[in-house]
Order: sequence, then structure tokens, then C-alpha cells
Amino acid sequence: MKPLAFSQQSWWSRQSRRRRLLFLAALLIIAIALAVGLGVGLTAGDDSDSSDSASSQPNATASPTTPNPPTNATRTLWRPSINATWQIVLKEPLALPTAASPISPSVSIFDIDLFTNNASIIATLHGLQKRVICYFSAGSYEPDRPDSSSFQPGDMGKELDGWPGEKWLDIRISNANVRDIMKKRIQLASEKGCDAIDPDNVDGYQNDNGLDLTKQDSVDFMTFLSAEASSYNMSIGLKNAGDIIPDVLNITHFSVNEQCVQYDECDTFAQFVTAGKPVFHIEYPDGAPKVEEKVVSKDCGQVAEGFSTVLKKIDLDGWVEYCDGNTATTAVNSS
Repeated sequence: MKPLAFSQQSWWSRQSRRRRLLFLAALLIIAIALAVGLGVGLTAGDDSDSSDSASSQPNATASPTTPNPPTNATRTLWRPSINATWQIVLKEPLALPTAASPISPSVSIFDIDLFTNNASIIATLHGLQKRVICYFSAGSYEPDRPDSSSFQPGDMGKELDGWPGEKWLDIRISNANVRDIMKKRIQLASEKGCDAIDPDNVDGYQNDNGLDLTKQDSVDFMTFLSAEASSYNMSIGLKNAGDIIPDVLNITHFSVNEQCVQYDECDTFAQFVTAGKPVFHIEYPDGAPKVEEKVVSKDCGQVAEGFSTVLKKIDLDGWVEYCDGNTATTAVNSS
């Protein structure tokens, strides 16, 4: 009977083992199904989180776009250095150089007109490792500017001596219209990619302006212009106006001076150099572009150490001469 008993026991053993195997297989199938479902769910969740996270991060990769000029968010405040080399051209817009013909002269800074030069010209200068100062008249009305119609008759005083049609502006704090126009000009400078602004004619108090402007009016106006430029991370220069240098030296980054040799006032503007800031100095010698050597020696020999001097024609075209006797002509679009 042992064989029979053994046979019966073996059968039950086989049945128990089979049930255990079936039970384990069922558990395994369930576990696999749960794992697959959970894995799909986790993967879907990760994709969603990753997408949301990328879209919310400021450094997330975006589709390629045409690069824009630097803005107040991307521009680093530029502080020009003493003895920096420069050129100023205001009569016409610059002509874009070609790769085979780099721009002349080979200086580090160009001071150019804000309105007549477009963003492409400024971007080209940046590509040539040049800094760009953008000029506009902050203290006078010019009839041929794109925004001239924004000025009101009450904004204007007398004509500037020697400049028919150009009139002094009421730059006082009480004149909101003039300041609103200047805000838009500074914004335009930022949009075009300018590194700095050169606001002209802030010295109405020194002239027969017809508006009773005072030194304090110019100080207040420069404080306003500096704050606006700073909001776009652009630097600002003081144009002439030597009387107010002590009041605005800490809010300006350079001086643009005309004819301090002719008027014997270079020592006044040397305050900028003493403060570690450059003076971009212009003289208008008679006979330019044919300037006698003795005239060059006089115009260059009487300036304070550290001035960046250029000799120019009064119309500020592309021609320039430097104190070492070298001359150059920057190509312009005269059409």
C-alpha cells in the first residue's frame, strides 16, 4: 500500500504546488500590470512637470529669434575711460562699412546722431567692438526732428544765436511736456542700442534764452535726464555747461566739451579727469580740413592732461584730425 499511499500523497503535493504556482503567477501578473500602469502615470506626470517647469524658468530655451538691441535688462552700464579714443559725426548718418573695409578711424567710441542713425548702424558698430554715444538736443527745439510737432509754442524761448529756427526750450520742472518728449528720446536711444546719451544745449542759462532759465534749472534738468538714462542702464555726459559741473559730476559719466581752448576754460572741465572720468573735447580750427601745424599745437597743447581731443569742422561731418597729426574721414550717407 505504500506505493498507493505514496502515489496519493504525490498527487496532493502536485496539486498544492500547482495551486501555489498559479497563485504566484496571478500575483506576478497583477504586480506587472500595476507596475506598468504606475510607470506610465509617473512618466506622464514627469513630462507635464518638466514642461511646466521649463516654461516658468527665465532661462528656458526658446525658439530662435532675431536678436534685439540691448535693453535695460541686458545692458551693462558702460563707464568710458580717460584717454579713450573717439570720433563725432552729426551731419549725416554713418555709411555701413563692409568686412573688407572697416570703419575709419579705428577708435573705440563713436558719438552719432540719435535720429538719423538706425539700429542697424549701431549694431554694426557694436560688432566692430565700438561703443556708441547717441546725440540729441535736450535743451533746444529743432524744427526738422521727427518729434518736432510734439512741442508746444509755450515750450520755446528765443532762437539760438547762429542757428535759425532752433529755439531754447523751457526745461524747468514745471514744464511736463518737454520732459515727456525727452523721456521718449531716451527710450528711443535704448531701443536702438545706444551705450550712452549726449544731451546737448543744457546750458540755456548761459545764453539769452528768453525764458529766464537759471543754473538750478539746468542742474534739475540734468538730474532728470540722468535718472531716465540710468533706468535703461545707459551712461550720460554733460555737454559744456562748466558752471554746473560740481553739482552734476556725481550723476554724469563723461564730459563732451566744445572749444575750451578757444574760451580758455579747459581747467574747468578738468574736474572730470580729476574724478576719473573722460573729457571728449572738440576744437573747430579755422581752415579745417587744412589746419596749420601751429594751430594743431595750440589746440592740443593747451588742454589738460587726459583730454580726448579731436579737431573738427563746425558742421561735424566725417572729417577729423587728432593731436598726433593723423587725419581720417568716416564714410557717411549724404543722400
